[in-house]
Amino acid sequence: MPASSPMSRPAPHRPADIISFQGQPGAYSHMACRQMFPDMVPLPCPTFADAIDAVREGQADQAMIPIDNTLAGRVADVHRLLPRSGLSITGEHFMRVSHCLLGVPGASLGGVRTALSHVHALSQCHVFMEANGIRPVVHSDTASAAARVAELQDPTVSAIASRLSAEIYGLDVLAEAIEDAEHNTTRFVVMMRDKVVPAAGNGPVVTSFIFQVRNVPAALYKALGGFATNGVNMTKLENYLIDGAFTPAVFYADIEGHPDDRSVALAMEELRFFSTDVRILGIYPASPDRLAGGPAGGAAGLDGLPSGL
Repeated sequence: MPASSPMSRPAPHRPADIISFQGQPGAYSHMACRQMFPDMVPLPCPTFADAIDAVREGQADQAMIPIDNTLAGRVADVHRLLPRSGLSITGEHFMRVSHCLLGVPGASLGGVRTALSHVHALSQCHVFMEANGIRPVVHSDTASAAARVAELQDPTVSAIASRLSAEIYGLDVLAEAIEDAEHNTTRFVVMMRDKVVPAAGNGPVVTSFIFQVRNVPAALYKALGGFATNGVNMTKLENYLIDGAFTPAVFYADIEGHPDDRSVALAMEELRFFSTDVRILGIYPASPDRLAGGPAGGAAGLDGLPSGL
């Protein structure tokens, strides 16, 4: 199978009914798709780039892309992919990550010796594994780890993955909610080819953008000063390097507000004066979970971390 091709193509369905995600069936991203868009058909893809390409090439209408996690931080490669995707962010979704220890039918927690999973899932369950004498084994992602355990049929080998993976691959849930921190949450963004921009003044809005500051002293301080003086709340600011150089850095930011709001417009004007290549990636309704301070749906799980989890 070519690396650039989705894992499967649900031909009977119209592209308008399909949402792509990175990972195998049972991945946490799969669960995120089902939770936010229960009537859409999830399309598994090998990589984040493939999930984006599925939308860009008309195979899917939307893509569900994880962007950061409360424990592991930002998702590797995603910030690099977003500006080059040609897609727009049209929504966001927060999901609580709840990991399960999965084993073959008849296996017991006391008999498990190793656990396969994505490196970040393993790190999120360190306390549980140490307490139960389970050795972590890094695998490509959580769902494929579950598939591998089903294939091995070894009661001493387990996987850390979602409850959905247990259902898909015929495994037993030996323990659940085994993550070290209750706040373990991943934020996803929904991406589409068409720019769907809500009107200003029609409810809480998030604006995501990237920028590169000019090479002058205190440029970042000056570029961001307009957000403070105009009372615009910046909820996220991260920098990353491009083109193999340590300078200059590109910054990704999320703010609360619409570019048509006077305060935001003034702040963006000041940003542009001290920056280059300011590009808005999306203007979209704020998730109810953002407004409530966390996921409202409880422990659901999702595939959120680098290389798919």
